[in-house]
Amino acid sequence: MKPINYLAGYPPQLQQQATELLHSGKLAEHLHTKYPQSHPVQSDKALYSYVCELKNDFMRNSPPLSQVRYDSKLNVLQQALGMHTFQSRVQGSKLKAHNTITVAALFKQAPAEFLRMIVVHELAHFKEKDHNKAFYQLCQHMEPDYHQLELDTRLWLLCRDHAKGLLLPG
Repeated sequence: MKPINYLAGYPPQLQQQATELLHSGKLAEHLHTKYPQSHPVQSDKALYSYVCELKNDFMRNSPPLSQVRYDSKLNVLQQALGMHTFQSRVQGSKLKAHNTITVAALFKQAPAEFLRMIVVHELAHFKEKDHNKAFYQLCQHMEPDYHQLELDTRLWLLCRDHAKGLLLPG
């Protein structure tokens, strides 16, 4: 299988450093030391409550969430860690919004900070559809360490794949 490059958008120097740490075994140790706690959000019901709480803290005026769930079929190999869907439907004379967030089931075992980063990312898509400057500003408003958490999440995924033998040596 071809190596998954979670770090494709990052500078070559950072990619090289991550690769060296990965192969020396120090990257996983570093991430575990930095993020020792997993989270208690294990069920779809708990995830719904968790997401609604974050949404209510930062996006009170946005439409309510219709569904939030973990999905074991989200394909990390295609960079899908979470998904948001927004549908508008006409019901009589009213326009009803249907907002759904789906999070990859692998985040049940992730550190709490990584789950928060994914949820913040998906919530931000309800206001900003594209990955533009306004989108990332909203992410940082909800989670000030957003960019560092995104990088660390990518490194965690890299370690996870390496441990499972999904990456080619080198």
